[in-house]
Amino acid sequence: MAVTAVSDATTRPVPRLRRLEDERWLALTLLAPTAVLLGLFIAYPFVEGVLLSLTNTRVGVEGGFVGLKNFHKIWDDSIFRTSVWNTFWYTGVTTVFKLALGLWLAILLNRHFRGKALVRAFILLPFIIPTVLSTFAWKWMFDPTFSVLNWTLFQLGIISQRINWLGDPDLAMASIIIVNIWRGVPFFAISLLAGLQTISPELQEAAAIDGARPWQRFWHVTWPLLLPVTMVVVLFSVIQTFADFQLVYVMTGGGPANATHLFATYAYQIGIGTGLLSEGAAISLAMFPFLFLIVVVQLLYIRRVETR
Repeated sequence: MAVTAVSDATTRPVPRLRRLEDERWLALTLLAPTAVLLGLFIAYPFVEGVLLSLTNTRVGVEGGFVGLKNFHKIWDDSIFRTSVWNTFWYTGVTTVFKLALGLWLAILLNRHFRGKALVRAFILLPFIIPTVLSTFAWKWMFDPTFSVLNWTLFQLGIISQRINWLGDPDLAMASIIIVNIWRGVPFFAISLLAGLQTISPELQEAAAIDGARPWQRFWHVTWPLLLPVTMVVVLFSVIQTFADFQLVYVMTGGGPANATHLFATYAYQIGIGTGLLSEGAAISLAMFPFLFLIVVVQLLYIRRVETR
């Protein structure tokens, strides 16, 4: 009888709740909701975009298969080529300034001073304010008639007539770059500050005892230890900036004369504004190879740095 009871117990199916004690089942259970969300909101739209770019679909008109015709068409488009240049210029310049200013702020915030917590919270304001709301405020500041910038420069005697910040192609591009830097610096500052706080002060003290100057301590001690965190922050910033839409669309709409279009804004104008859905999808997908290459190079560099 005892042998029979033991055999029945061993052949009895394991309850479902007991399966969660297995790390593999627990991992699958926890990852399933995330996998479903990624599939519905990222993978499915991406596949639909690829299929759409291979057709000649328009709003209200179901198109047929045309292959790579849309990609050849947009490459012959001078505005698209301008958008490609603008996107790389916009991303490169803003990333450099956000990294430099963010690192400077992080070093300052890492020091001990009165009201440090309040200052840290205040630094986050540009990042937590909704993008559209803050961009509208900047658009008013750059307005040629009611611009507070023009008024300030006029009172200081720097200018004698109004500057049409968003009406000149070069000034418009400089304006959206300034706003993006203002918005992105807090993300760099707080992230790099978190990295700085993981570095032991004893390393700095040991370098100071050995006679290293402040810039030498930063370059030979702080920067190598902060580099992995910096590369991750730069990676996220590049991805976000490369696909930026809200800021540019609200401030300039891609103007004046299509001079500030990026990949995202031009894809929206073609796909939604003119109803050429397939061409808009092709423009959106055109950024994918560039962005994929940038991400792969940065990830390889991060991995190289971490394995040193």
